[in-house]
Amino acid sequence: MRRRDFIKAIVGSSVAWPLTARAQQDHRVRRIGVLMGDFPENAPEGRAVAAAFREELQKLGWTEGRNIRIDSRWAAADIEAMQRFAKELVGSQPELIFSTNTPATAALLQQTRTIPIVFVQVTDPVGSGFVASIRRPGGNVTGFITMAPTMASKWLEMLKEIAPQVKRVALLFNPVTAPYFEYYLNPFKAAAPSFAVEAIDAPARDVSELESVIAAHARAPNGGLIAMPDSFLNAHRAEATSLAARYRLPAVYAFRQFTEDGGLLSYGNDIVDNYRRAATYVDRILKGANPGELPVQAPVKFELVINLNTARALGLDVPAQLQQRADAVIE
Repeated sequence: MRRRDFIKAIVGSSVAWPLTARAQQDHRVRRIGVLMGDFPENAPEGRAVAAAFREELQKLGWTEGRNIRIDSRWAAADIEAMQRFAKELVGSQPELIFSTNTPATAALLQQTRTIPIVFVQVTDPVGSGFVASIRRPGGNVTGFITMAPTMASKWLEMLKEIAPQVKRVALLFNPVTAPYFEYYLNPFKAAAPSFAVEAIDAPARDVSELESVIAAHARAPNGGLIAMPDSFLNAHRAEATSLAARYRLPAVYAFRQFTEDGGLLSYGNDIVDNYRRAATYVDRILKGANPGELPVQAPVKFELVINLNTARALGLDVPAQLQQRADAVIE
């Protein structure tokens, strides 16, 4: 009997010990670095997406002050700030870093190839050298892309639908903050003949150049604009939308915040949804998943927003069918 009791005690302790260890491990405070590359800290939409990310983490069992600590940096399309903050975050040795656009992710990967990184709103992660492939990233980084290059054709289609008189369309971007510009520019130029428009690339490296580029494009009649997904344009969308209005250029944007700020029409992925989905990858990696084995994912929710006030100011009659397809109509 003594021998059986001894064996039971040994077996019981061998089972209980890992359970106790796991319980202790589960109560560790896990450290997450966040590099926000798109928005300034005081921007309402920046706070909204950050809140969505945290709320989804909480649903998955991760609560700040209890089992995670989040250390955030806000760079607002400032490349130098991104590089500085990337070095700071990597130096603090978090268990994972959440990154919010292409330049921010590039800055982080210059500092580490070991700390897991989950990105969101990145364009062309394969072409940028972040991952080996979409299905199997293969390194320390994975995440959620902004939009496929085929969106360039969709933006052209919508611009012609809302402003059929347009014959010359400029694709607006900053080559510094959008080094991936050919990802959209090449399909844009390829699609232009089928819409009977001349495709023009319109790089602008700062706000003053933004005005000169838009003003130059407006000198000839029947012009239109498409604003590429770009953290620079997002940070300066008030200037971009007001310049388009001043020079009476119909313009299509990738995100709804442009339309809410006075832009004519926007069509693109639901950014908040991408932030929520990114939290699921953070959860899986913190629980032991290898980021190199988690496939990069495309967005699943898109939204079309039309600003009828802007359309009226431009003298445009928005087709009823287009309004019916819209997720939101601003009047």
